[in-house]
Amino acid sequence: MKNLLCFIIMVVTTHTSFAAGKPQGQPFGKTGDGTPVEIYTLTNAKGIKLRAMTYGATVISLETPDRQGKSADIVLGHNTLAEYLKGTPYFGAIVGRYGNRIAHGKFTLAGKNYTLATNNEPGGMPCSLHGGVKGFDKVVWRAEGLTKAGAQGVKFSYLSKDGEEGYPGNLNLSVTYWLTDDNDWRIEYTATTDKATPVNVTQHSYFNLKGEGNGDILGHELTFKAAKITPVTAGLIPTGELRPVKGTPFDFTTPHPIGERVNSTDEQMKFGGGYDHNWVLDSQNGSLALAAIVQEPTTGRRMEVLTTEPGMQFYCGNFLDGKSIGKSGKPYQFRNGFCLETQHHPDSPNQPSFPSTILQPGKTLKSTTVYRFSAK
Repeated sequence: MKNLLCFIIMVVTTHTSFAAGKPQGQPFGKTGDGTPVEIYTLTNAKGIKLRAMTYGATVISLETPDRQGKSADIVLGHNTLAEYLKGTPYFGAIVGRYGNRIAHGKFTLAGKNYTLATNNEPGGMPCSLHGGVKGFDKVVWRAEGLTKAGAQGVKFSYLSKDGEEGYPGNLNLSVTYWLTDDNDWRIEYTATTDKATPVNVTQHSYFNLKGEGNGDILGHELTFKAAKITPVTAGLIPTGELRPVKGTPFDFTTPHPIGERVNSTDEQMKFGGGYDHNWVLDSQNGSLALAAIVQEPTTGRRMEVLTTEPGMQFYCGNFLDGKSIGKSGKPYQFRNGFCLETQHHPDSPNQPSFPSTILQPGKTLKSTTVYRFSAK
């Protein structure tokens, strides 16, 4: 009898442990049309916790320890679904079908002209931004909790139908978030289509390694593995040039604080209102390579960014204006967060010299980005 009892306890314990290892969706409210939204929580063995919801495949929170072992939430966002439904500057979301800008909301593919919604107008010049009026950040994705040795994950899936937001082709897309015991937040993108279509999907989290709501990010020190940028017009559309950063405020080949040169009179800085540009990464062969290092000196938090993508948009929160109230109840003010969005270059469908973003039928898009966390 005693042996039987021990066996039952062992079975129950093993089952509970397995179940606890595979994240389960929890209710997080409903959209305006009544669609349920769920939230998934990923944890690792070293105290990192990531929470993401099915609306926009949005990362709501990411808790990491500082050099003293004290955890803080290092991404900007909100506590409730209702706040996201009111509209945000893409806090934590997956953006697409085409992240970043397409000039005039137009492109030509296989001899056919396509017109997209123009939902952004920097410098008075209209463009399509982050997939249009209802991009991937504003849809509810299917989700499945995952587990494997040393990692928890959640796989988000979405079918973007032919003609959605003006794009051709039925696009089947999956984005999987893994949180590993090596302190990696690994993002794996996979996509297929039945018609040729531009695809440029990215993750749009705003980071503040001091902790969200804890002021500006100007003291964060950045290093980029990138010797060139794609300079832009006043409408923030690339000119087509690949410009060396040496001798400019865009040179982060050695560490510099964000605030050191952000108010430079450089014309490019004026166009972006600060940093809002695409860096051409040194690694261009599609292998996973280091793109950026961010160090926050007061907490010791460090973030490395690795990617298979050829570019990375660095945006330092130039349009944050205090209207968004964060999770800690504090307004997000000017430059209270920064983004490092791994991507293909902006406006690539209209820039034949840039790496192509056109996904063809019968081909599978695969892309990986890793945000790696530590403290010292």
